[in-house]
Amino acid sequence: MTQRRHFLQTAGALGASALLPTLARAQSGARKFQGVTLNVSAFSSAYHTLLKQWLPEFEAATGAKVNFDTPSFPVYNQRTDLELSTKGSAYDVVNVTFIYISRWINSGWLTPLDDFIRNPNLTPPDWDVADFLPGARAPETGKDGKLYGIPWVAEALLSGASRFDLVKAAGFGYPDTTDDLVKVLRAVNKKERVAGFVADNHYGWTFVPYLHAFGGDVFRKAPDDLFPTLDTPEAVAAAEYYANLLKEFGPDGAITYQPDQVTQALKSGRVNFADAGQIYLAQLADKASSKVAQTAHFGLLPKGPAGRFPGTAVHALSIPTGSRNKEAAWALSSGRCRSRPRAVPSWPATVRRRAAPTWTPGNSAPSRSSTASTWPSSRSTRSTSQPRAAT
Repeated sequence: MTQRRHFLQTAGALGASALLPTLARAQSGARKFQGVTLNVSAFSSAYHTLLKQWLPEFEAATGAKVNFDTPSFPVYNQRTDLELSTKGSAYDVVNVTFIYISRWINSGWLTPLDDFIRNPNLTPPDWDVADFLPGARAPETGKDGKLYGIPWVAEALLSGASRFDLVKAAGFGYPDTTDDLVKVLRAVNKKERVAGFVADNHYGWTFVPYLHAFGGDVFRKAPDDLFPTLDTPEAVAAAEYYANLLKEFGPDGAITYQPDQVTQALKSGRVNFADAGQIYLAQLADKASSKVAQTAHFGLLPKGPAGRFPGTAVHALSIPTGSRNKEAAWALSSGRCRSRPRAVPSWPATVRRRAAPTWTPGNSAPSRSSTASTWPSSRSTRSTSQPRAAT
């Protein structure tokens, strides 16, 4: 137990993942959801690829069959938004994309999870929703105070360089300011046929940190005053700066790049710098699929005249109101997709304060060790697309 607790504390301290709750069969061997087919959809990401590897265990333990669809980010959002608006039954579990949280929850398109959480027949006693940090749960909570999604990531917008060796060879360190970034890009752009910079074209996510860094903002005083302020001198300066990054240092067709395309361009070494969430940038270090695992480097978003403003976003799994298999959907969306008690990476430490429970066959009272000693209870994440506190 001491070794297990030490492992969990170390994982938490390093920002690694906790233990994913595992799903056990009843002592009788009965499979509760035999014959049920769950249709799950989420955008393509490394985490969802990992979940797919565990689905056979969930299916063996529960009897349910899972169809897991992972289209690209923009395709997923468009398709799911349309389906949810009909309150149809096509999906049993969906990813709650952070830019759609308010729309999907407050339109009544998702199922409140509180009753599932409180039901001892559906949720084990040591599955504690309070294990998820308040800042990760807050955006998944509706105006009615009910929880509508189980967070699987608190994403932070970071900077990544696939060919940092070119930067070092040019005599530079990792750029810290907006001025530094331009100097570095001018030194390395097109070296060894590597474009300098690209970002995915969801500019409501990737541009706003630069808008804030130059002292601008989208609205006058959100959320109370939503008068647009994109015509201020600060906003114009930010737009000119950002547009020039893409124009001067971007690859051909830079403004068409979507998240998966940015990731592949980085992993192949065709583009050097990009701003993206850790769920994308982490893939650069995958030696099995990345050509730049030995040369990749990571840093903070550049600091501008007004400071540094990295964006944060929370994604979660939820159950559409139209699902006809809500109990089975809860078993999956709550993270209980493993049938054996193994230490595996799962819910990121950014969304969980303590280790998740481990369930073993025939054990109705599983144990849980805590990583709270390495995670302050006040730590939280924000759901707004860009926090307005400089670092």
